[in-house]
Order: sequence, then C-alpha cells, then structure tokens
Amino acid sequence: MSMGDIDPSETRLLTHYSDMLMLERGLSAATLSAYDSDLRQFALWLQTQDASLLGATRTELLAYLAHLMERVASPRTAARKLSALRRFYAWLLREHRIAEDPTLLIDAPKIGRPLPKILSEADVQKLLLAPNTKTTLGLRDRAMLEVLYGCGLRVSEIVTLTVDSVNLAQGVVKVWGKGSKERLVPMGEPSCDWIKRYSSSARPDLMKSHTDVLFLSSRGREMTRQTFWHRIRGYGSQIGLNMKLSPHVIRHAFATHLVNHDADLRVVQLLLGHSDLSTTQIYTHVARERMKSLHEEHHPRG
Repeated sequence: MSMGDIDPSETRLLTHYSDMLMLERGLSAATLSAYDSDLRQFALWLQTQDASLLGATRTELLAYLAHLMERVASPRTAARKLSALRRFYAWLLREHRIAEDPTLLIDAPKIGRPLPKILSEADVQKLLLAPNTKTTLGLRDRAMLEVLYGCGLRVSEIVTLTVDSVNLAQGVVKVWGKGSKERLVPMGEPSCDWIKRYSSSARPDLMKSHTDVLFLSSRGREMTRQTFWHRIRGYGSQIGLNMKLSPHVIRHAFATHLVNHDADLRVVQLLLGHSDLSTTQIYTHVARERMKSLHEEHHPRG
C-alpha cells in the first residue's frame, strides 16, 4: 500500500493539520514533510489493524511502537515518530476531535547515550605531527594539540589559557572549567616542551599588544573556538582521517586512552572536570566496545 492509500477523510485531516502547523508554528517545509510522512505511515499501519487515526487507542500506539522497533526503526527514530504523534493527538484533543489522548502515559523508547567517536593512539600521533612547526602558526598549533590531548581540555578551556595558568616547573596547568570550577591538570613532558618552544619563538611573533592569553591568534588576540576547530579539522583532512575531527574528539581520545591503560575512573573524572562520575563512565563502555571489536577481528572464535 502506498503512502497515498489512506482514507480520503484522513488525508483531509492531515492536510488541515499540516496547514495549521505552517500558519501557527511557522515550521519549515522539510519539518512539515517529515511530520506528514510519520503520520501517514501510522495511518497506513492502523488500516492493517482495522483502526483509524481518530479511533486509535493507547494499546494500538504501543503495538505500533513495538512494530517499529522490531522491523523498521532504531530507538531514536521510533522516539522521533512518537513525538510527532504526541503533537498530532494533542492538537486533535484541543480541537475536540477526540475525547482522550492515546499517547498519554507512553514512554519514549530508550535511546541510550551514543558512544563518542574515538581516535586511535596511532591516529593521534599522526595528528600531532601534522602541523608544520617551522612556521609560527604551525608551532602554535602543535603546542595546542599537545596540550589538548595531553591534558584532555575542553576547547573553551584551551583557548582561554593564560600564561600564568601554566606552571612548567611543576608540570601542571590551572584550568577554569564549567561552572567556573578550578582544577589542576598535570602536563606531560611533551606538552611542557612544546609550550616552551612556542613561548620562546612563536608567541612573541604573534603578540601585537600586551596580553596574558597563552595561545594567540594570527591577530594577536584570544583565538575563537571556531578558529581552533577549523584548524584541527584541516589537520584531520591533511592526514586522511575519515571522520569529522573536533577538539572534543581529541578530549574523548585523552579519556579513552587513559581508561584503556587502566587509569582509575575517578582520576579520569577529576582530570576531565566532570562533576558526576556517571558522565565519565561512558569511557568504560568505549573501552569495552574496543575490546569486543579487537576480539571479533583477531580471535579465531571471535
């Protein structure tokens, strides 16, 4: 049965609903088309159950969601379709076309938190070597990448680092994270060495006026997050990474590689500046998925 084979009265109902969304909500054509497609799909399924849009019950809604999960959709897609149905039936209730909303008390399918994209240690090494350190900007970028990966900083944290926040003698950096929370993060020797090289050579060339910002833009100012993101993505393309690279992907790599090397999860939590351990626990899932893929690839019984 095609998408156009629903009952003519339901076609008129959906057309009226779409017109209302366009006029009152100002939704885009793409959004309206998606809503219409979801509702028509549900109407077609209801026809196979000898039911209709106006007469659909909570039991039929639940059966439809089960049908989607079993045969068609991911939990995320099923949740999106349920959201479209909620909006539609709330409108029908307001219009007094139905006496009870069948979507009430129906929980959305559990989507689950998506695992972050992960760079391998080999990929990180290629990335760190990508900037041309014979140039001023290349030397700055190498130092920033070393600190980003070596300390697991957020992009907002690294672009706002000041000269005084870095203690090369003790090998630590003071970071102001979310909620203006301060934390001390240890730096490895590579990070310290590249900051020294950058500070003695590239930073003076970039400085146009006095500033305490550590990593300066080509205009001698604090670098924007967008600029740093653009620089990183360029290096990712340069080394042939087939993923959308960002500062946050490198922060994920920092955490995952620590967990892969048996770092205590609470230590990783402190280094990342997570207020809740549950936020950090996603990296144990990432490590577990990595072990599963390695087992499947290399074990004779994988």
